[in-house]
Amino acid sequence: MSRLGFACMYRHPHRSLAVKALETIERTFNPRTTTLRWVSGASQEAARAKLLELVQHNLDAQLRLLAYVSELPPALRMLRLSSDLLPLYSHPSVAHVYQEADFQGLMAERFAAIGALARQQDIRLSFHPGQYCVLGSDRPEVVENSLAEFEYHADMIRMMGYGKVFQDFKCNIHIAGRLGGEGIRHAWPRLSQVARNVITFENDEKTYGLDACLALADLAPVVLDIHHCWIHEGDYIDPADPRVARVIDSWRGVRPTMHYSQPPEHLQALGFTAERKLVMDELLAQVNKRDLYAHSAMMWNDWTNRYALQFTQWFDIMFEAKDKNLATLDYYHRYLA
Repeated sequence: MSRLGFACMYRHPHRSLAVKALETIERTFNPRTTTLRWVSGASQEAARAKLLELVQHNLDAQLRLLAYVSELPPALRMLRLSSDLLPLYSHPSVAHVYQEADFQGLMAERFAAIGALARQQDIRLSFHPGQYCVLGSDRPEVVENSLAEFEYHADMIRMMGYGKVFQDFKCNIHIAGRLGGEGIRHAWPRLSQVARNVITFENDEKTYGLDACLALADLAPVVLDIHHCWIHEGDYIDPADPRVARVIDSWRGVRPTMHYSQPPEHLQALGFTAERKLVMDELLAQVNKRDLYAHSAMMWNDWTNRYALQFTQWFDIMFEAKDKNLATLDYYHRYLA
């Protein structure tokens, strides 16, 4: 059975509600954060209290989000957790706060509950550290910060009870950085065993495509992003392409995950209808290539949806759409229910 998942944030289905009403409902499921500027400008006591409040809210919100996912059909029980659960955790000026007893106790209890609920309800979980996690950088300070950021995610994964075996949890990054794969290989031994158990490499749309990720498949599995691949190579990858089989093999018996998104809906106003394949040359005659990087709110293009459907025999699919769970639900009911 293929699973469909969504990333990080809950969207309430009744979008006609007033903005304030929607915010009130959604806030209970979604994380909050703060800035280093605010923490640095506040008193030590106020900053510490604010962080503790945010951590409690964020972990409780994730538990509520998991409870929502657990009520969905089994094919929809996949979720990317937010990276912002512990604000500023890896920043040197804040990290010590998270070592205090009340923070440690709160995190241990709530993360254990998140992991237990996910396992009980068979929900597949993942993280996706942000664009500043660049293990392939040629700047040593960037690599140090990236290692700290990745180990932050590894700490959360460990507290949830994962990271014990290969790919019991997915933590996905892009190659990135001027040194690319060579830089990652150099940094690899410095990652914890938990980090090495969970890391995956995803192709991007600009520099490090699918072939660059497959060159690192001896280290970690490859996450095939078919939208990025379409932009990078100028056409949709054929499911029969030998590289797809190599992606599957990189997971070493674990069911692979792929990522799926579409360019924004406004392309329909330019004559690109939902029924037609999105042809790159035709698009670039009217829009800048960078306009195609953005994600749509919903999965509006039927041709691309049916193309993606071919991969469900091998892959679980993480949807990257602005309307999050609503886009995934809509796809499920249209094509799989």
